[in-house]
Formats: sequence, C-alpha cells, structure tokens
Amino acid sequence: MSEAKELEGVCAEAARRGGAVLREAFGRRRTISYKGGIDLVTDADHASEAVLLEFLAARCPGAAVLAEESGASGPTGGRLRFIVDPLDGTTNYAHGLPHFAVNVGVEDERGLLAGATYDPLRDELFLAARGEGARLGGEPIATSGSAQLDRALLCTGFPYDIHQRPEVPLHLFAAYLKRARAIRRMGSAALDLAYVACGRFDGFWEMKLKPWDLAPGILLVREAGGVVTDFGGGDAMLASGEICAANRPLHPELLAVLAEARAAPEQP
Repeated sequence: MSEAKELEGVCAEAARRGGAVLREAFGRRRTISYKGGIDLVTDADHASEAVLLEFLAARCPGAAVLAEESGASGPTGGRLRFIVDPLDGTTNYAHGLPHFAVNVGVEDERGLLAGATYDPLRDELFLAARGEGARLGGEPIATSGSAQLDRALLCTGFPYDIHQRPEVPLHLFAAYLKRARAIRRMGSAALDLAYVACGRFDGFWEMKLKPWDLAPGILLVREAGGVVTDFGGGDAMLASGEICAANRPLHPELLAVLAEARAAPEQP
C-alpha cells in the first residue's frame, strides 16, 4: 500500500470519529461564542477537534497539525502536516441546518497527499489520495461533463467580513449570476468542493478561506479530474484563500469571468 493510501485511511478514520461527535450532539442546545463579527464557534467544534487531535497524535506522532480552533501543534520540522477542520459549516450546525462536514487533509514536502471530507448526517465519506483518484462510499467519482457556463450549476460562499466589505464578493457573485444557469450558497466550502468532485456542482469559487477549509477539497477535485487554481490561475490557494474549482472544460470560463469582473469597476 502506498503512503498516500495509508494516510487516506488515517484521514478517513479521523474524520469519522470527529463526525460521530457532531452527529451525536446535533440538534441539542449549543454553547456558542464568537471569534469576531459573524464568525461563531460552538462547543461541538471544540469537542470534535479534541477527538481528532487525540487520534492523530496516537496514529502519527511525528506529524504536525494545523487545526482551526487550536492552531498549530505537534513536532516541527517533520515531513507530514495534518490540516483539520473539526466542523466546516458551523453556522449551519448552530442553527440546526443539516449541512456540515469534517475536513482532514495531510500534506508532505510536495503538497497535498491525502484527505477526507465527511458528512456525518448523510454518512457520505469523500476520499482522495495523490495519484490514486477520488472516491465516495468506496466508488470512484469524477467531475461533471458540463462544458457551457450557461448550463452550469455553481456554488460559492461569502467571507466573514462581508458586512464590512461587501463590494468585491457581491460584484463577483453578480458577474457569475448573469452567466450561469444557477448559483447555490450552501454554507460549507468543504462540501462545496466535495460536490464539485462528484459532479453535483459544476464549479465553485470563493475568497478569504483558510487552509482547513480547502485542504481535502483541492485534492478531491483534482483527483476526480477537475482543475483547481487561485483567482489568477496559479497554485496559491492555501496561501491566498482564493479558489476557483471546476471540471476541466469549464474552468477556463470561470477564470475568465473572474478576470473580467475584477478588472471592471464595482457597481454600487
């Protein structure tokens, strides 16, 4: 078994364990606090992350970890780093909306190596290993075949500072709205990317995301045959927080809309 496949299994088990915590507590009264503005965190985020970190420390003691709630931990200077979001879609979760996921990815010196995105309520486990393809429920998945933007179903999200700086994300949204068949805003970047990977969505764009929002999903889409870049067509998604992901025929059109919209003046 390759290292990538072995670590895919580690990511899968970690995601399932964190997801079990979320599933058991879903719908109960939550303790909610705010990290700033409209960016909230629940006790379930912390409980899921504790389970994830304990499992990863036991299975891969030499690996570093970057987690949403607790930040960086573990040894430094090693080959591997896990990137963890214990609950992607916290706002949905806090409101009882059944659309959220656990994200566990791992990278080495060459980039993303393996990852898992787990929807605990639907029991859907999306897996990818570098060079080994992407799967859902053990079956191979692939991006959609839609090659025309006017027939495409897209998805996106808005940054947490949208109340202070709404102009850019709304300008981009309007640009795509004029061209695509429809756009959905589901509230979980992790599942947005997983859905692009399996063909439920044709494309996705978003800005100001964090590495834990993106790590497994980037690999999922690429291993499913899609294309993932930053807004400029480069590979700096984790550093910039910008992402444009789509099936291979559609991706150039999505980038072209981004470029056109960013060059045009924003409308009031």
